[in-house]
Amino acid sequence: MAEKRIASITRKTAETDIALTINLDGTGEYEVDTGIPFFDHMLCLFSKHGLFDLNLKASGDLDVDYHHTVEDVGIVLGDAIKEALGDKLGIRRYGFFILPMDESLARVAMDLSNRPYLHYEVQSPANYIRDFNIVLIREFFQAVVNSLSANIHLKVEYGDEPHHIVEALFKCFARALDAATSIDPRTEGKLPSTKDMLT
Repeated sequence: MAEKRIASITRKTAETDIALTINLDGTGEYEVDTGIPFFDHMLCLFSKHGLFDLNLKASGDLDVDYHHTVEDVGIVLGDAIKEALGDKLGIRRYGFFILPMDESLARVAMDLSNRPYLHYEVQSPANYIRDFNIVLIREFFQAVVNSLSANIHLKVEYGDEPHHIVEALFKCFARALDAATSIDPRTEGKLPSTKDMLT
């Protein structure tokens, strides 16, 4: 039986207190509470559409701003995915998906290469969804990229409704990550690199 790819990470600072568990081979079950309703919604979509089991409890200085909580959740999520992947033997490494959400279309491509790089092209006709500043979405993904050490390209090709734009991006990210983290039985547990290492 294959080893379970599950990781639990806790991180406590003067600004946030976060506990997160992820199962890369789950069924999309989630329990998420960051104190930021819209962000919770996006993380639940990530879990459901990537088929990752996600348990997340975060508290932060929301009276100051959402920034610290959103960024730190990204750090912890990236750390947890990286730990759950372990030695990365047998993974497909690359993931790509294009996803429509009503009038919006998102595209995500990634390489779990141990070389962090973020390309982010997301335009929205409004900066806020209720009280959530969409600029924070980039901060979240930058944090994931840095802690996961992944090369991730995110682009929303077009869209009119801010909620749909961000939702398409999170669902698409989930599907691409599911593809990249999945095991290819043809590789016989080897690393997907001619270098025999990911660096």
